[in-house]
Amino acid sequence: MRRPALRLLPICLAMACAARAQDPAPPAWEYCPDTGTLPLYRPLPVDGAAPADPATDVSALHLDVSEQEVTVLTGDVELQRGDQWLGTEQLTYDHGRETFRTGGPARYQDRGLRLRAASAQGDQRADVVQLQDVDYQFNQQAGNGHADAIELRGQEGTLTGASYSTCPPAQRQWEFRASRIDVDQEEGVGTARNATLRVGGVPVLWLPWVRFPTDDRRRTGLLSPTIGHDDRNGFEYEQPIYLNLAPNYDATLSPRWLSDRGLMLGAQFRYLGPRDARGELEGTWLPDDDLTGRDRGLLRWRHYDRLGRNWNLRANINHVSDDEYFADFGDSLPNSTITLLESSLGVYGRGLGWDASLQVQSWEVASPLLPDSAAPYRRLPEARLRWSRPFARWLEAGIDAEAVRFESDFRDGGNRLDLTPWVQLPFGGAAWFATPRLAWRYTSYSLDQSLVPPGGDNNPDRSLPVMSLDMGAFFEREFSFGDGSYLQTLEPRLYYLNVPYRDQDQLPLFDTRPLTFSWPGLFRDNRFAGADRVGDADQVTLALTSRVLSADDGRELLSVGLGRTHYFDPPRVTVPGGPLLSDEGSSWVAEASVSPTDRWSLGLAHQWDPDGERTELSAVRSQWRFGDRGLVNASYRYRADLVEQADLSFVLPIREQWTLLGRWNYSLRDRQSLEALAGIEWKSCCVAVRVLGRRYAREFSDEQNTGIYLEIELNGVGSFGRSTARLLDDAILDYSR
Repeated sequence: MRRPALRLLPICLAMACAARAQDPAPPAWEYCPDTGTLPLYRPLPVDGAAPADPATDVSALHLDVSEQEVTVLTGDVELQRGDQWLGTEQLTYDHGRETFRTGGPARYQDRGLRLRAASAQGDQRADVVQLQDVDYQFNQQAGNGHADAIELRGQEGTLTGASYSTCPPAQRQWEFRASRIDVDQEEGVGTARNATLRVGGVPVLWLPWVRFPTDDRRRTGLLSPTIGHDDRNGFEYEQPIYLNLAPNYDATLSPRWLSDRGLMLGAQFRYLGPRDARGELEGTWLPDDDLTGRDRGLLRWRHYDRLGRNWNLRANINHVSDDEYFADFGDSLPNSTITLLESSLGVYGRGLGWDASLQVQSWEVASPLLPDSAAPYRRLPEARLRWSRPFARWLEAGIDAEAVRFESDFRDGGNRLDLTPWVQLPFGGAAWFATPRLAWRYTSYSLDQSLVPPGGDNNPDRSLPVMSLDMGAFFEREFSFGDGSYLQTLEPRLYYLNVPYRDQDQLPLFDTRPLTFSWPGLFRDNRFAGADRVGDADQVTLALTSRVLSADDGRELLSVGLGRTHYFDPPRVTVPGGPLLSDEGSSWVAEASVSPTDRWSLGLAHQWDPDGERTELSAVRSQWRFGDRGLVNASYRYRADLVEQADLSFVLPIREQWTLLGRWNYSLRDRQSLEALAGIEWKSCCVAVRVLGRRYAREFSDEQNTGIYLEIELNGVGSFGRSTARLLDDAILDYSR
């Protein structure tokens, strides 16, 4: 009689599934050297293609087939099937009943899991496996645990007296325990009864019943809550609820209790569509704010849709209930000081040598410091086209075109057409370049009546040539210093610009403003943003840059640049409230960066006005990284008559598991702190606790906000409390690098 095939090893797959849990975090045992985990029984297989149905290899020191229906293997029994391995000292298999049992402990390992059981037995006909006193450990992740007993019934399983943690067994800093866990692998869910979360051995959460996922399929359920306190909203608690509505869309409801204001309702809806379409709709609503007595809220819609090979549709629609919303509910200084909220909807295209768009754009005032009339003109609509093409090796031509309709609730608007055809000759070689360029800029308007000056034209226009020559060279030399080899470059650059003067005072100012002057400003062909003004120019820019590079790896160690624009004729075109222009030339611009090592860097920028004999701008930024986690950032920013600030931030490890975090942003001009943050972090291999205190200015006024943030992060499960990741990323440069 032919004996049926031994099928124990495939059953071990179900054994692994019953213990498997979601643990996205990699192991971090450096803080917990005494891990106490199960050893690897065999080296892990190298990733690669494996047979769909590999054969099962069985080996043992002794094989007893004296009984017709029973096979007994004893002594170093091993079963290998692909990456699955089972080891025991004795295995008895009854072919007639299709049952098996081990005569002692059983060990199992596959690519993702290893476990040890005091005994194992099963009925293959009934598809039942029973394990006693089971310890399990994931291979690539830190999750591990114990179960008094496991019973598998096909795709279902029951764990009795089970536990799970990402901490090593010998150092249980946190642990989930449940008297019973039922696992349904077909549905990918588990149900735990009498579940307790223990932190440091102390029960902090008890749930009589809880359902959880056992794979990465999306499911409806509760997400980690957010807890915090600040002096504008009081105590706050937010409990996100995830709704898995369909394979291509889902939603998250976020009720948020603010003790000083009431219940704020938040929601986010995400969706996917055909042709890579995707988007999200989110909003908040606080009915009858207890402090202001009015409804508050925010609405956002973002959408992307691919219309074809070269075209796409993008939407970014935003609306806020009042101009103090971000000041009251913003979670950082940049968010709390938003002044204008942009909305846009358009079709955008790009291809070889061209890009085009047709969009509408509007703005909403979001700050009490600005009147509603300060909102920029709406663009209803705006059409843009940029096209360029090389006609020969040293000949290129193109055109930039724009047509806009400007509208506003507070002032009359008009239409504007702006055309700039151009041609350039990009001569150059390996160590030099010279690019003469000739453009003609034509701008015409159709204005509403109130914008037309007495006796003026409601269809004014302006046309003028724009000529430039951009040329430079690259010189380099090698030298040695100490034990290193280096490469130094010398890069002179000359930029000549000629734009004749045109009287433009009769033209409106829809979107034009002076550009901030900096190193890139030395090489611009217009000192204004927008098409309403074209600055006259007869000027030349001379600049010199030198770099020092490591010859071994090409890393830039030093970069120094110096440049200035000289005016042959003083510029005359300006705008109301614009900066005064020199008769001789621009400020001297100097920039430097020093990076002697990959752990320390220093950046400098300076602008000196020789006419006024004063500093226009000065900035210093330095970063120092030390140890595995240490980081210090220090910077100073000054712009004449506008800003003078100092900024210090740090991540300072004080012991193996303790870290101090801080940031201080101080306005020397206003003599007040803009933001002060201090906190401490304790982090082990499986638990992190952060406590932060923050005080920051409310829209750069004398009023200060104070917030306290507590976050407890359980590695492999999630975090509880107020999320601090975004706050720390905004406050400390390169915090999450």
